[in-house]
Amino acid sequence: MSASNAAHRPTAPARTGNPAAYGRDALSSQANALRDLANDLGTEFDDAIALILNCQGRVIVSGMGKSGLVGRKLAATLSSTGTPSFFLHPAEALHGDLGAITPRDVLILISNSGETDEIVRLLPSLISFGNPMIAITTARNTTLSRSAHVALVMPFDKEVCPNNLAPTTSTLLTMALGDAMAVSLMRLRGFRPLDFARFHPGGSLGRKLLTRACDVMHRRVPTVSPQTSVREAIAVMTSGRLGLTVVVDNGKLCGIFTDGDLRRAIERDSQALSHHVEAFMTPDPVTVQADCLVSAAEEMMHCHSIHALVVTDANTHVVGILDILDGES
Repeated sequence: MSASNAAHRPTAPARTGNPAAYGRDALSSQANALRDLANDLGTEFDDAIALILNCQGRVIVSGMGKSGLVGRKLAATLSSTGTPSFFLHPAEALHGDLGAITPRDVLILISNSGETDEIVRLLPSLISFGNPMIAITTARNTTLSRSAHVALVMPFDKEVCPNNLAPTTSTLLTMALGDAMAVSLMRLRGFRPLDFARFHPGGSLGRKLLTRACDVMHRRVPTVSPQTSVREAIAVMTSGRLGLTVVVDNGKLCGIFTDGDLRRAIERDSQALSHHVEAFMTPDPVTVQADCLVSAAEEMMHCHSIHALVVTDANTHVVGILDILDGES
């Protein structure tokens, strides 16, 4: 081991103990802190949300150190859930980046102590700008809390860190409070899954929420008429490789014949292969229109315990087949 690596190791001797018990104690303490935070929310929280709802610009979040890391996450969460936001590093702001602030923006300043040097040094300039300021802190009578238009002072006893030094409980509370703000804004704005997808087109969830049945459906639909024999329908079903064939009459949907229908037909009638398929088809199958979102179509398939849906146009003409695997591709 190099001398430099050894110098970074704790000097105290290792202790024996139960890691899982330590972990449970930490999580229990964190859970209690979150419960206290939830019970403490009041009119200040309402005021902060009102400032953001009325914001005509962007929400600019700033914080230093661990508070800055939480602030970056808050800004990202707000941006992806309908509230334009970005993170402004306080040290960079002191050297020119204050120019990114416009008169229509709202500021969220995060400081556990309320006296973080870089944040405090920013305050005279921010006050002169006149932008609404929201403080997130654990201390009430501080430079930051006194300067802000709304101070969200979190109930805080101590860090879960055994030395009460490493930011743990304080960062958890700050992140949770930020998430609570974002969720409240989403609910007040009626933010929908489709809105979320618009901001996340590159993710699997975004693709699923934006993709329509017509985008992924099978357009070469195996079809037979009601008077087609079951034997002939099997050949059509096999060539289509979808485990089904659609039964149509003059272009209009009248049923569907699946491999499950085939098994039931043979079990019920030994001469089934020579009968018309209309005797064993499933009439009035579950359908969706071509512009239906794949996410909604998948929910229908799960609800009805089926693996495929017939896709129709507004005149009930069959235009495709949507398989449950199509939405996962």
